[in-house]
Amino acid sequence: MPLWLEVLIKSVILLFVVVTSFAYAMLAERKILGWMQLRPGPNRVGPWGLLQPAADAAKLMLKEDLTPETADPLLYKLAPFISLLTAFSVYAIIPFGASASGQTWAIGNVNAGILLILAIGSLGVYGICLGGWASGSKYPLLGSVRSTAQMISYELAMSLSFVGVLILAGTTSLDGIVNAQARWWFVLPQFVGCIIYVITAVAETNRAPFDLVEAETELVAGFHTEYSGLRFGLFFIAEYVNMLTVSCIATLLFFGGWNAPLHLTFIPGVAWFVIKVACFMFFYMWLRATLPRLRYDRLMAFGWKVLLPLATLNLVVTAIVVAYTG
Repeated sequence: MPLWLEVLIKSVILLFVVVTSFAYAMLAERKILGWMQLRPGPNRVGPWGLLQPAADAAKLMLKEDLTPETADPLLYKLAPFISLLTAFSVYAIIPFGASASGQTWAIGNVNAGILLILAIGSLGVYGICLGGWASGSKYPLLGSVRSTAQMISYELAMSLSFVGVLILAGTTSLDGIVNAQARWWFVLPQFVGCIIYVITAVAETNRAPFDLVEAETELVAGFHTEYSGLRFGLFFIAEYVNMLTVSCIATLLFFGGWNAPLHLTFIPGVAWFVIKVACFMFFYMWLRATLPRLRYDRLMAFGWKVLLPLATLNLVVTAIVVAYTG
């Protein structure tokens, strides 16, 4: 089979899986929030509400798509697609398992995989920033500026939390990092780095309690106030896909990827990978149902004054220990 055809087939399959996962992750969140808040959640469309994602998609596609007179027409329409493209691009290099022969299940195997993920992920802020600015309204502009500051601030601590793992693994390749965890998962020696990553991942994806970008009480709805219809939905698709992405990265870096816990190898590695990602997604939903939104000045102070120094200290200690024991 030609290489281009193999990549095309893998891309189509992966796109279908990610889009389906996003749709039912959104339904699962609404069901879980309903369960935690003692209400039924979506249960009208299809058996047990399982067709609710299809109904939501049809509703968004049929709603009128308005463009404000003061908006920049090109950037206003382009911004949601920038967010969506960067969200999906990361999956081209994420490995989901390995065959018996050791071949990784991924579209592309990049030696500097984790660095490429950081590079692609950092571009996602442009979609939010341009969307808020191009709307030609003050509330979306304030929301986009707030989002840019928040994402840049927490991205520093997130990047430093990666470095301890890279020092232990001795590689920036994602499958190499997973193979380095064959004996024990890096969540044990890098417990502090894992906690920092989980906190910063929640902030990077603008999820509660760090959802200051969409603070309804202050900014109406934030950067997407002037969006409607399908373009409005694209921002939320990007958000949920980014949630899946950071869950995949946490699984690969700290929880052994597709390696089975306690040598329970009768379950395929891909299944273990999916189970671990699902646990992280449930944690996201649990946080949303539990914690209130932070005040913005406290959010920024926590990122700069607590997480960043702690991530730096964790990196220094890891480097010293590896240098003296390696």
